[in-house]
Amino acid sequence: MKTIDKIYINGEFVSPKGTEYFNLISPTTNEQLGKVRLGNTEDTQNAIEAAKNAFKTFSKTTTSERIQYLKNIKTAVEKRKTDFISIMIEEYGGTFQFASVSYEYMLKGFDSAINLLNSYDFIKTMGESEVQMTSIGVVGIIIPWNSSNGFISSKLSTAIVAGCTTVIKPSEMSAQQTQLIMECLHDANLPKGLVNIVNGLGEVVGAEISRNPDIAKISFTGSTTVGKIIAKEAVDTMKRVTLELGGKSPNIILDDADFSKAIPLAISAAFMNNGQACIAGTRLLIPENRLDEAKSIIKEILANIEVGDPKNNTTAVGPMVSTKQFQRVQDYIQIGINEGAEILAGGLGKPEGLENGNFVKPTVFINANNQMRIAREEIFGPVLTVITYKTDEEAIEIANDTTYGLQAYVSSANNERAHKIASQINAGRVQINGIGHDPMAPFGGFKQSGIGREFGTIGLEAYLEPKALIQPK
Repeated sequence: MKTIDKIYINGEFVSPKGTEYFNLISPTTNEQLGKVRLGNTEDTQNAIEAAKNAFKTFSKTTTSERIQYLKNIKTAVEKRKTDFISIMIEEYGGTFQFASVSYEYMLKGFDSAINLLNSYDFIKTMGESEVQMTSIGVVGIIIPWNSSNGFISSKLSTAIVAGCTTVIKPSEMSAQQTQLIMECLHDANLPKGLVNIVNGLGEVVGAEISRNPDIAKISFTGSTTVGKIIAKEAVDTMKRVTLELGGKSPNIILDDADFSKAIPLAISAAFMNNGQACIAGTRLLIPENRLDEAKSIIKEILANIEVGDPKNNTTAVGPMVSTKQFQRVQDYIQIGINEGAEILAGGLGKPEGLENGNFVKPTVFINANNQMRIAREEIFGPVLTVITYKTDEEAIEIANDTTYGLQAYVSSANNERAHKIASQINAGRVQINGIGHDPMAPFGGFKQSGIGREFGTIGLEAYLEPKALIQPK
């Protein structure tokens, strides 16, 4: 059993002032993997002070220096590929397939950050004035347990591009993954204080980051509920915030689509990362006149979908991250039953032979409508709600009838038609006839899916403050 008893402040592994421990439990077996010692308010303040001092010099670094730091991190991460994949599988329950893709996205994120530095103009001319895009200051980075190191890498990379220093609060549930990325960052020979990482609870470490006046900006990924708390706290010191929050993504399959391709893609979109993804396509909109065909294909896919040990490279759905998350998903399946929706596949309970872990039967509801809770609330598990529509206009109306707006999906045999539909959906990203990621394109949500954007030029400028130098002639 592993004990993690160090946090990372000012370029050094130090023992937290906090004395509380959090147990790390395997989602696959529910056996204890280890424990992590949590930082407290004083630890967080020390981390912020280190970042504040480092900002004085790091904000003045050159483009070439920042590029070298990003290359150093990437090199350190590349040396630990097997570790990154295996620890995500063990601690989080992410499947081998998902963990492998996540690792590749991490590496591409460093490349994208370097591309940004090579192409972005930090000094612009606007009107007759010079506008300097200046580093915003110390950035507080608060991230969830799903794809923890991916979030750390992408947000930290953007901060480095912008010349900002950071204080990072990962989820306490991801402590082994955090330990690995800390070791890589230490090996990258970064300036002391550029990156500081404090394991701890949201109501302790996260709260201090949210209220501390020396934090200039917060970049948060997580639930809408927590995002609102952070935003309220941040406003007292007028912190800038980027909030990437929840979703209830619609997936519109148009009546001309090839269902033999579109339905398997829809299942992948719904059950990605064991359904624990803010971008999961959990509302599947099917033409009413093709419902029977869709039901047949869905039943066939789910009869053959592999649920089980996430280490197996053929496993499609692994366990929920915790017993609490398992129970949350079970509660929502019961809610769907109570609301009158029909279970086409899956249902309550654990799959046979997987009773020890937090495994959920991948579940699909039919005879549902968009006003049901299973169609409106983020479940964060492998639960898909099928809703029928009669016309394209009705499909768009259903898709947009949500408090969220993070991602959406459209499938059609006609790319022009799909593009036309996609352009009318209120979501930060719309996937057309596939599932992809463009690290140079903005990512974030409409409505209660967040504020601001990550990635690319738009994401970078959230870490910068424009300063206009006006010299009257």
